[in-house]
Parts: sequence; structure tokens; C-alpha cells
Amino acid sequence: MSEKPIGGEPAGSIGNTAGVTRRRVLAGGGAVAVAGLAGCLGTRNGPVPEPEVTSDRIGDGWRLLDESESTVFEQSYGPVTVTALEHTRIYEYVSVAEALSETVGASGSPVVFFATRIDVRPAIDSLPAGIGRDRLMSEVETAAVDAFRSQLNASGIENVEIVDRGTSTVETGHTATTWQLGGEFTFDGEVPLPDGSARAISETVEIESRLGVWHDGTDVLVAGGAYPAEPLTQVIDDALPNLIDAETFLEETADAEAREALATEPGTFDEEVSALLVSVE
Repeated sequence: MSEKPIGGEPAGSIGNTAGVTRRRVLAGGGAVAVAGLAGCLGTRNGPVPEPEVTSDRIGDGWRLLDESESTVFEQSYGPVTVTALEHTRIYEYVSVAEALSETVGASGSPVVFFATRIDVRPAIDSLPAGIGRDRLMSEVETAAVDAFRSQLNASGIENVEIVDRGTSTVETGHTATTWQLGGEFTFDGEVPLPDGSARAISETVEIESRLGVWHDGTDVLVAGGAYPAEPLTQVIDDALPNLIDAETFLEETADAEAREALATEPGTFDEEVSALLVSVE
């Protein structure tokens, strides 16, 4: 596999959480599929600690949508019963979600991030011969892609396909298996027209996403995020009737922060998601 570094964390961030009033909750079912196959080297008692996104960016532009803790897997291997536990956190990028709601009345956002910590009890070293770390990590990597698809589907991102696979070093020094994926996000809404009427729109934007899976010496960590492959202003412009352009429409319907969020380039979102991914512990 090729070494594909995931972006570092330059100073600054995009957007902020000012004026957030809307709340949405997304199902975290995709994490369950991963948790059924993960493993850890150490055994702990009590709840699985939450995955921590250590980058300061998570508090400057993102909001927590959902958090789950559950026992998601129980399987007997000879005399040993293995139980897998997961703790998942799902985030949404605030300014994009608010801008789409403000301008076209759309719900949801194509900019999302999730982090999962998975713990298998008892420790891998205690399992019967043939059920070891290498086997479980191979299985969890395969399952992680399917789980990521489920997470993205729950966020409204569909037709998710793998584009590339590689490896990268996360901030703790561990090596992650990484994937780049593509998909589509369709937003439905309504735009006001100059004659006072309104027109329903339904537009699809191409999505790029990243996923990483690694073992930190105790648990398996899974982290990933998605973002639009082109500025959303262009997507809105394509959806508008010919008698009005996106610049004019947004000047009349959105404040400066919303216009900036919708005009964000894919590279900026990629930097944001990549910095969060490698910071998960």
C-alpha cells in the first residue's frame, strides 16, 4: 500500500458556531457494523471511553449531532465469549448546514465527521488460537468501509464508492489504513423568484470523503469525514432558473457568513476533515 499522508493542521479554521439554533440527530448505526469485528490488546472494565478529537478545530465550526454507547457484538470462540463495545460521536459542520437551511430551506449537510472507539473484551491475547489481532484488524478494515457507507447514507450521502486506498501516520504515531471515497448528496429546497413566486429545486453535488482505521495499542479507532467536491454556490447556480444567478440570489437571501460557507473550496474542507481524522485518540 502506498503512503498517503493526511493533511496536518495549519493555523486557523473555517466558519464558527455563532447563531446555531437548529438541532438534528442522525442515526449512528454504521458504527455497529464495524464494532462487530474490532479488537483490542488490553481489557478494561466499565464503559468504553469516548473517542477524543484532540484538534481545536472540532470546537470551532462543528457541532455534535449524536453520541452512542452500546454492546454491539457477542460471540463465542470455544470456551471464550467475546464482547465488542463501541462509543461513537457524529459531528456536522455548522455554517454549511445553516447556510443551506437559510438560503433554500434544505435540511442536512454534506460536511460531516465521525469518530468511533471500539473495545473487544477479553483481550486478543486471551482468545483461542486463530482469533488474533491480525485477523481481526483485517476484518475490521473491511467492515469499516461498509460502516462508513452506512454513516454517510444516514447523513444523506449516497452511491458511495472507494476511489483509493493507502496508509498514513496519525498524530499518535500509529499507522492507519486509509481510504478515499466518492458519493453524492442531494438537497431539496425552494428558492424565491423575482416575480414573488417560489420554485422547488433538487440538486445533486458530488462528495469526496476520507476514512482511517488504526490500532492504538489498546483499541481500534475509526474516523472519517465527507465534504462537497465543488463549491455549493456553483451547485445552487446550476439549480436556479436562467432569470437569476447564484450571486444575486445569495446577496438577497443570505448573510455574509452563509455566502462564505457556500463558496468554500473543496481543498479547504479536505484540510479540515484530514486534520480532524489524524487527531482522534
